[in-house]
Amino acid sequence: MPSLKAIRTRITSVKNTRKITRAMKLVSTAKLKRAQESLIAARPYAAAISSVVGELAEVAGSEAHPLFEQRPLAKASIVVVTSDRGQAGAFNANVTKAVERYAANELAGAESVSLRIIGRKGNQYFSRRRTTIVSFDNAPLGAQALEAARETANRIIDDFTTGKVDRVFIVFNEFKNVASQVTRVMQVLPVVPEKSAATKGDHAHGTSESSVDYIYEPDKQALLDRLVPLHVQIQIYRAMLESIAAFFAAQASAMENATKNAGDMISRLTLQYNRARQASITKELLEIIGGAEALKG
Repeated sequence: MPSLKAIRTRITSVKNTRKITRAMKLVSTAKLKRAQESLIAARPYAAAISSVVGELAEVAGSEAHPLFEQRPLAKASIVVVTSDRGQAGAFNANVTKAVERYAANELAGAESVSLRIIGRKGNQYFSRRRTTIVSFDNAPLGAQALEAARETANRIIDDFTTGKVDRVFIVFNEFKNVASQVTRVMQVLPVVPEKSAATKGDHAHGTSESSVDYIYEPDKQALLDRLVPLHVQIQIYRAMLESIAAFFAAQASAMENATKNAGDMISRLTLQYNRARQASITKELLEIIGGAEALKG
């Protein structure tokens, strides 16, 4: 059985750890609130630009812009969005496992699969494996996410238009609520426009032609050249904001569980300490009584 001093030292150590985990939970909760505000503000804009690009693509056709071009799958690229730090449960492991699973199954027919990694944890994981890492960037903070999304979008657009890759996907954790995050795999390039409500109604009635046309200003090509790359950038930006919010939620949940486990451990160690102390006192009393009886004899 451990000595009383060893148990006291252990209790003190666990109490200090509980203070740290409780403080980290409070910090993560505060940062999560700010990340949620940014995400909630970005979601409607991302959905709106996706809808606009979808409606324009229906009228203009799939050949109206190079980023709509559908090619046979030979070379694929995956943008992996993780975090720079751990202590967030299975947050990063869920992303890396999803990337490996998607590359082994859905992209099994591709000649090559390359990775563009965002986040130190993802880079640490894949750098130890037989994977092709094209680029690595640290995970952005909320204020840096837009610029990071712009740079990443420019890189993958250049890869796609020059024929280096035929498909580009992004894997990230989507924020649902404080207790739930869902790992998503989304195709970024070629752009697959969302069907508008009018087109969905036409399909439901057995027709496929859109009855809506537009007046383009300054012209159709200039408008698509501006909106389609912006659509790619905003989708990546939203994925980054989703990942940031999901990370702080996962970290807050992990630190809450760690704080609770530390409290349970302190209770067990305190009970063990009291039992050991009681046994020590009982032993001393028996020794005293035994010595007294020996003196009487």
